[in-house]
Order: sequence, then structure tokens, then C-alpha cells
Amino acid sequence: MLPRMADAPLLAVDGPSLIYRAFFALPDSITDSDGHPVNALLGMANLILQAVEQHEPRAVVLCWGAEAAVYRVELLPEYHADRPEVPEDLARQLEWAGAFFGAFGWHSLVHDTLEADDLLGSLATVEVEAGGRALLFTGDRDMFQCVNDRVAVLWPGGGRTGPELVDERGVRKRYGIGPELVPDFIALRGDPSDSIPGGRGIGEKTAKELLLNYGTLEGAMANAVRERPRVQAALRDQAEELRAFKEIATLVHVPVERPPDEPTRWAAAAAAARERGMNRLAERLEGKADGGAAQES
Repeated sequence: MLPRMADAPLLAVDGPSLIYRAFFALPDSITDSDGHPVNALLGMANLILQAVEQHEPRAVVLCWGAEAAVYRVELLPEYHADRPEVPEDLARQLEWAGAFFGAFGWHSLVHDTLEADDLLGSLATVEVEAGGRALLFTGDRDMFQCVNDRVAVLWPGGGRTGPELVDERGVRKRYGIGPELVPDFIALRGDPSDSIPGGRGIGEKTAKELLLNYGTLEGAMANAVRERPRVQAALRDQAEELRAFKEIATLVHVPVERPPDEPTRWAAAAAAARERGMNRLAERLEGKADGGAAQES
């Protein structure tokens, strides 16, 4: 086993986000020996392996949750309502994911009524409280609210260079506000991916200006009279809606234990990949296993 670097981060992975991305990025002609597509598992494995190779985490935890948290749907019935049914070929791979990635030494954390986002945020909290660092691998912008000097988001889509690391400066560059204001920003601007409408007539630029001028969503509503009529009307007439949108966008803390150190099991991962017909991935993993054995000897 390779020696772990000091202060190695915990890598917490948004399972639904990455497996959906992989499923639609790779062709379903990638199959196992029974002809079942394994494109989502292969693509997700490659994404996580990029992060593992670049950041050498002390452990990898995959987070899985409900499609839509119960309390969020109660606050906004249309929350996630526009999302299509899970394709059958993806549903099958979701069932296999826990065992497949478990062979890599990557553990799964599951919640029935809250979302994967809430688990990622909770893992980040316990990691920081224990003096550690966390990397949150996700394509969900909600997770930017967790970023601080000990927590960063890994944003997929970097191609060969791997996921983009988004720190506090990165959040401010994207939105012009600090991570702590992300829920306020989402409440005002809305989030089409979650079917959160936001304030009527309030776009990204106006949301940023309101928060920079007044500090918070509540501050903006308290100073609504200072704004032009369209914005003033949204802040005044939608006050309770906007508060609900912020609550929806704010992560819920889940009691979780800090995961122990767990290196990636290259040889076992290679065997799991070969069992699913992923021969090129298996060869890559076997090379990692052989390299690790050579360094130990």
C-alpha cells in the first residue's frame, strides 16, 4: 500500500450526480458478458479514479439518498417534479453500484428521506470538526455552500485534466458572493435543475447585487422599498415563498460518523471491473496494484 500523505482529504462523492452524468456521457453499447449496459458504472469509476489519483484521499465515501427529500417536497410540491423516470438500464446499475464500488474500498452512505447533498455536507462537517479536510465531488451547485478553508468542491467536466477544484475564491468568482450566501442566492435567483423558481423578475445579476447591498435574503426583503418596483414587488409579495426556497436550498445536517482511513483496493477493484467486462479498466487497476506492491517490497 502506498503511504498516505499527511492531511489527506476525505473524498465524499455525490453518487446520483456522477452516475447520471456517466450514464448519459457514455454509450449503452458498453456491456457486461450478459449484454447488460455498464456504461454508468464504468464512467463513474473513471471519474472517481481521476480524483483519487490527483488528490490521494484518505478514504472515499459515496453518498446516496432520496430523489427528493420529503420535507422539501412538502415546502414546494414541484421540487424535482420535472425530472424524468430513471431509465431501466441505469436503475440496474444503481442496484449494482454499492457492491461494485465497495470492491474498490469505497464505502456507500445511504439515506431514505434526505438527499445525497445532505450526506455530503454532513460528512464535510464531521471531517472539519475532527481537524481534517474534505473534497466534495459533485455537479450540484447547492454544495458550494459547504466550501471553506478546509472544504472544496470537485466539479466534474474537466476532461483529461480531471475535475475542477472550486475553493472559496472559486465560488466568489462564479457568483460574486461568499459560500455562506449560496442558499440566499438560490432562493432569489432560483434553480431550474431543482424546479425552484426564485423571485419573479430576479435573475443572477440582481440576486448578487441584492446580497452584496443588503447582506442576506432577509436584509434584502427588509430593504425592498429601496429597489425598483419589479424587484420590490418580488421581495414583498413573495417573502414567504423566498424563505421556503432558502430552506429548500439549505442542507440538513445528518448525524454521521467520521469514516476511518481506507485506501483504494486496486487488486480487488480490478477483479470487480473484469467481472463486469471492463477489461481496459481492469488492466489500469492491475497496473496500480502492481505498482503499489513494488513500492512496498
